[in-house]
Amino acid sequence: MTPAELLHAFARTRARLDGAEVTYWWTGDVHSWAPGEPYRRLFGFEGLNVARLVADEESGGYQLLSREAAFYLDPVTREIMETWQDKPVVHVWNDPANQKWRPFPVPVTELGDQICFSLEIPLAYPSPLPVEEYPDNSADDTYRALELFQFFAPATALSTEEASVPATMSWTRMSPWLPWMEQGARPGGLTFHCRGRKLDAYEQVPGRTRAYIADHHPEFAHAPEKWSEPNETSWTYFRRLFPPHREES
Repeated sequence: MTPAELLHAFARTRARLDGAEVTYWWTGDVHSWAPGEPYRRLFGFEGLNVARLVADEESGGYQLLSREAAFYLDPVTREIMETWQDKPVVHVWNDPANQKWRPFPVPVTELGDQICFSLEIPLAYPSPLPVEEYPDNSADDTYRALELFQFFAPATALSTEEASVPATMSWTRMSPWLPWMEQGARPGGLTFHCRGRKLDAYEQVPGRTRAYIADHHPEFAHAPEKWSEPNETSWTYFRRLFPPHREES
């Protein structure tokens, strides 16, 4: 398959070609690691992404317009947490979480009657939370993380001309400690390990999660209508909530 054909197949798996909204929902856990310490399951994690796809005629690809919300859960009760070790939990409210896709050789693996699209995304860029401004919340002036996605679709569905195909997904992220955990320069970090699926409708999101979104940020039930930038991340959102203190000269 050509890069354009691969992107076309991936776009039907990740979203819809007709521009209608698509909701992905996922659940999993967050584990900690640190030198000389055992691995620990610190949180449950549940989230969703609501997206719409817009054709980009200039690049021959697409714009993915999306918002995503995700919540840290008590690892035992799976209830949404508001505090951790007497610190307020800052949940994920990324608006927007947009992407631009150009034709590229999307890595594909045939797994019997399933097709797996794999995306490995190493990240390294100047941190929105420099250590000098956020010594309790950041350990490095460069944000480094590794995002690992897999999207699984039935091969028979991809052989049709349908605008969207059923799909499941897995996601793993290796990242620094979260800013609200206030770990400062402590060595170590987190691993997120989740799995989920493309829903038929937003109403299939668990009721507890839909209620929390409706009470806090109801706009996250829908995808953006148009492109905007820059994207929001947990680090930029934390900076907006807690601007750096600047002493008067």
